Amino acid sequence: MTTTRPAPTTGQGFKGNDRLLTGMVLGVLTFWMFAGTVGTVARSILTDINGAPIDEVARPLISLDQMNLGVSITALFSGLFIVFMGGLADRVGRVRIALVGNALGILGSLLIILASGGAALPLLLAGRAVQGLSAACIMPATMALVKAYWDGAARQRAVSMWSIGSWGGSGVAALFGGFVASAFNWRVIFYLAIAVSVASIALMWGTPESRAERGAHAGFDVVGLVIFMIAVLALMVVLIFGRQLGWASPTTLVLAAVAVVGGVAFFFYERRRVSPFVDFGLFRNTTFTGATISNFVLNGTIGMLIVSQQMLQIARPELFDPWKAGLLTIGYAVAIIGFIRVGEKLLRRFGPRKPMLWGSMIVALSCVLLMPTNILIGPYIVLAVIAYSLFGVGLAFYATPSTDAALSNLPPAEAGAGAGIYKMASSLGSAIGAALSLTIFSSFLGGGATIVGELLHTQGIQSNAAVRQAGLITFLFNLVLALIAIISILMTIPKGREYSAE
Repeated sequence: MTTTRPAPTTGQGFKGNDRLLTGMVLGVLTFWMFAGTVGTVARSILTDINGAPIDEVARPLISLDQMNLGVSITALFSGLFIVFMGGLADRVGRVRIALVGNALGILGSLLIILASGGAALPLLLAGRAVQGLSAACIMPATMALVKAYWDGAARQRAVSMWSIGSWGGSGVAALFGGFVASAFNWRVIFYLAIAVSVASIALMWGTPESRAERGAHAGFDVVGLVIFMIAVLALMVVLIFGRQLGWASPTTLVLAAVAVVGGVAFFFYERRRVSPFVDFGLFRNTTFTGATISNFVLNGTIGMLIVSQQMLQIARPELFDPWKAGLLTIGYAVAIIGFIRVGEKLLRRFGPRKPMLWGSMIVALSCVLLMPTNILIGPYIVLAVIAYSLFGVGLAFYATPSTDAALSNLPPAEAGAGAGIYKMASSLGSAIGAALSLTIFSSFLGGGATIVGELLHTQGIQSNAAVRQAGLITFLFNLVLALIAIISILMTIPKGREYSAE
């Protein structure tokens, strides 16, 4: 097995163009912008499918916990399959897998559109899972095409456009989804997603194929993937449905045991593999380890954004529909797009450690600003707008330096495997973080928590005190995640390492 970086076996003379780049960016948007709207419009989906607000339905077609799974499952499936699909794209063709990903995106959106009646839950969950599988195809395949078909300054521009599709798409997802759900209907989001996927296919169609050299990679570790999937899915079911099933119930305990035993079995099985699904040997590099851990937990803070949007809609429905709640996030969209290149410049000036720390600290500050849910709605809106903007700035500062720290410290032969693990950490961090935040929020919301009532006086309307306190506790949890990221960076990322201005 060769350890050199594989080159494309076809299309060597082809140069990337704006047609192909636009098609790839549109494909990336179907996940980050369109599939990412569900956290904001979840209450609208529940109300529409159940025929009334979830609190007014005795036997809903889709429960709150089931909807929480629907929010998280897309990022979960993306994380589970992104390494596998990246390897498959190297073998059978990156253009082909990107087109398959768009076709899966169309299928996933169609299933979600059809979700209604008795089949609403399976159609919704299947559609969201297929959307995750679609993203697992599109993201590694299109990024590999950028590396294969662009060079020099043109490649830097292509990477920037790809990043705007991902980070920019996630930044405007809440705003876009809230507007469409309020002005039209939440299903229109996914009609538009189908149109974007069709446009992506049309623009990419006919592109010369790119794949890795034949024999450049060993066979994929399917057994490792299956063990990993079983363990992670068991964990997600416990996190999301543990409250509903009962934390001490036999079902919950069995699933928790499956997650633990599966995780241990996965670790020891992978250590014996020549070509493992996850190469644990990479984690001997402390810089890669720290960057990956901080990437995992900082991506988990996306739950803060999802819960804060839902909290506002539940606590003050007369003031906030999905559009008005999403409108508060406009600073997040502007900041994350506007400051991505700033993160790159900070990396060149200071090395990765300082901008990673600054970014994580800014995310922690945004959590702190969202925590005083006991105050009146007017001042809280001001804090929320500032918090969302800072959240975008923090992630933008962190993104490029973290990626550089993770991958530039690995030998060239291990860069591909490291990139797969790093991207998987992003998706799984988002999925697990969102699931934990939604579970914490739902648990205290359903129990009418007054745990902070003795410490903080709830101003204004008292009927929504439990909702506001549930939000506070969730934001405190996300603050802990940001602090873990900071600790990971301090312990593992070396100081210095300035970059030249070239």
